[in-house]
Amino acid sequence: MVIHVVQPGETIFTISEYYKIPVDRLIFENGIINPANLAVGQTIVIVQPETLYTVQSGDTLESIAVQHGVTPMEILRNNPYLSDREILYVGESIVISYQTNKTRTIATSGYIFPYIDKSVLIKTLPFLSYLAIFNYRATSEGEIISRADDTELIQLAKTYGTAPMMFVSTITEEGIVSREVTNIILNNPSVQNRLIYNALQILKEKGFYGINIYAETITNENINSFAEFLKKAASILHSEGFRVVITITPITNIDTPNVSIVNIDYSKLAEFVDGIMFSSYEWARTYSYPNAIHPINVIRELLNYAVSIIPPEKIFLGITTLGYDWTLPYVPGATEAVVISNNSAVQLAADNGIPIQFNEAAQSPYFYYTDIDGILHVVWFKDARSFDARAGLAEEYNLQGLSFWNVMKFDTQLWLIINTQYYIQKF
Repeated sequence: MVIHVVQPGETIFTISEYYKIPVDRLIFENGIINPANLAVGQTIVIVQPETLYTVQSGDTLESIAVQHGVTPMEILRNNPYLSDREILYVGESIVISYQTNKTRTIATSGYIFPYIDKSVLIKTLPFLSYLAIFNYRATSEGEIISRADDTELIQLAKTYGTAPMMFVSTITEEGIVSREVTNIILNNPSVQNRLIYNALQILKEKGFYGINIYAETITNENINSFAEFLKKAASILHSEGFRVVITITPITNIDTPNVSIVNIDYSKLAEFVDGIMFSSYEWARTYSYPNAIHPINVIRELLNYAVSIIPPEKIFLGITTLGYDWTLPYVPGATEAVVISNNSAVQLAADNGIPIQFNEAAQSPYFYYTDIDGILHVVWFKDARSFDARAGLAEEYNLQGLSFWNVMKFDTQLWLIINTQYYIQKF
């Protein structure tokens, strides 16, 4: 795999000719939305096919997979654009395998909301081991409120060998974590019992594989209470055959240019659960200081601490898939960033003729631009280099896997990077 960074004067055609890969394949494999006007500094992932197959009359995805001794899921991962259609076209060329050196299988987990575009979900599921459905809110009485019917999502996940997970939090309809509700749950055994019972009923009725509990508000003051609650919940849920994982947002200082984490003894929680997902979207708050989202140097700081107290095979590294656009000058508590996709960030740079810069320490791209009103902006996002640096940490630290916030949009380069480095655990 080569990550090509577009240089001044290069076009999609000159890059295609240099690497001997057809233009259409470069566009498909990278999800390029601006092929006629590439941005300087934009990344293009180059992976040479090992086996190509030309579709014949009567072929199906299943018959091609059997013919080549692979699974239909592998073909979909190598050709994700096939998920968008119901038929194969005679004469089209599809990738059976790439020239890669994959040796390790990892678990991957993605968060979604119930209103996800089904076509996006279908394209993403071949790459996921677990699907965390962000749909359940715990109340101070121990009830669990469902925001929408997720029956179809659960069944769709199972169709693709992806384990659906019930994601439970105390996040309100306004998107704010209720610390009051969390405290009531942690300090009231009867509320805990009702909550666990209600969760168990939903897990059974809906056919979930397990539960993902969002524990954002963990501090040194309440971690022992969290541990006691998890011990009780895991004992009951494990006895019924359900998987139990928690999502943790580490406490961070994100209001200055130098992001740092607060070390908390998460080992007190690790013994009761099957996985701990260290999420990062707290670091992408729209009111935070304009900076790289989840910079690689901070990730290493977190992982170095985490693996010193938790078995690495229980850890999922959280990776954000979003970009942010801030207006300048930045005013703490007042300047709100706009969330944008990575493709939109690249398009913005291309439309404005602005070269994309890259911060090596953070392993994140960024650029400045001036809008039509003369206001200066800074955009931080992720590209293939960012994803490559972060995905590689799963093998370097021997982690259970990677967790993605979120997968509501399909990022082609992200999954191309994952697909060329790892085999994906399936059920």
